[in-house]
Amino acid sequence: MKRKLLSIAAALCFIAGAKAQTSYGFKAGVNFPKVSVTMKETSGSISSGASTSFYVTGYVDAPIASNLSIQPGLSLQGKGGKSNDEVNEEKVNLMYLELPVNFVYYVPAGSGNIFLGAGPYAAYALSAKNKINGVSTDVKFGDGPDEDGVKRFDAGLNFLAGYKLPNGFLINGGYGLGLTNIAYDNALGIKQKNRVFSVGVGYQF
Repeated sequence: MKRKLLSIAAALCFIAGAKAQTSYGFKAGVNFPKVSVTMKETSGSISSGASTSFYVTGYVDAPIASNLSIQPGLSLQGKGGKSNDEVNEEKVNLMYLELPVNFVYYVPAGSGNIFLGAGPYAAYALSAKNKINGVSTDVKFGDGPDEDGVKRFDAGLNFLAGYKLPNGFLINGGYGLGLTNIAYDNALGIKQKNRVFSVGVGYQF
């Protein structure tokens, strides 16, 4: 799966790079991830507490219409969440290799441009750690007897907004809405989906 994501990213960037006025950029910043949890026996959902992680993204910006671009990219995304009770403090850190494909619309504002965007993403978990009361252990992906019931694959939608200055510097915020259950089926019918708020800065060449 990781090789497939890299191959798809390379193909998308090559196709986008063949278009006129193509530019390249990178972004980095802070993630505030949560995990949304639903159970078969209950209605609605609950969310874990917000954790703190980071992201780094490289992308291609290829215009496809007036003020509208497609932005395929490749991203390293920290996700997860945390929970606390009277006895335990638990934190889960998941690190994903993510392939976003966003459609971004630019609105001239002042000397720069406001941008708004959205698009799908697919992601593959490279690693995961679970920390309980300060003791960290590796999460074992899979559904076997000695594994932790966590899937490597994630997919969903990204939403973003920000402001790009004439010199290429940009500030942005985003939200990642996971649509894939990252937990294997179990007797309790528990489903877990990633949710990520992010803020960051970047530069577009």
